[in-house]
Amino acid sequence: MGFLEWLTQTSYTQWVQESWGWPVALTLHAFGTATIVGLMAIITLRMLGLFRTIPYGAVQGLLPFIWVALVVQVVSGLTLWMTKPAQYLGDGMFEIKMMFLLASIIVTVMFQRIVRSEVSSWDAGRKATPRGARFAAATGLLWAAVLVGGRLTAYLGSLYPS
Repeated sequence: MGFLEWLTQTSYTQWVQESWGWPVALTLHAFGTATIVGLMAIITLRMLGLFRTIPYGAVQGLLPFIWVALVVQVVSGLTLWMTKPAQYLGDGMFEIKMMFLLASIIVTVMFQRIVRSEVSSWDAGRKATPRGARFAAATGLLWAAVLVGGRLTAYLGSLYPS
């Protein structure tokens, strides 16, 4: 029995498939996605000059919530993936989503470093630097691409009858 087949036979995977595990994992995954994409949309728009009543320092305060939501995403995503790993790995859209996810994480780390180093000057009355605005826009777009890729992988079940 191969690793992926063994994985689908574990008691945890069986619980996910035969109980409330799937809806719970899917709900957590949806909330994680909503949190990340929603907060990045607010941050991006603020960095691009909108929502001027939100101090730039508040942007920095939102970043930890993104990382918590990412942990929720990873745990719930792995739970969902375990139910049919070979099918997910055989789906090109899933691979594209994973590439966007990796790129999103890397760019978010870089963006967070920019925010930490520049936020005090932004709150002193200066606008966000063009570099900060570009990274915010790139981060927001990448997370939106993860969202779209995730929605497209949801159709996997209809492509592969169980």
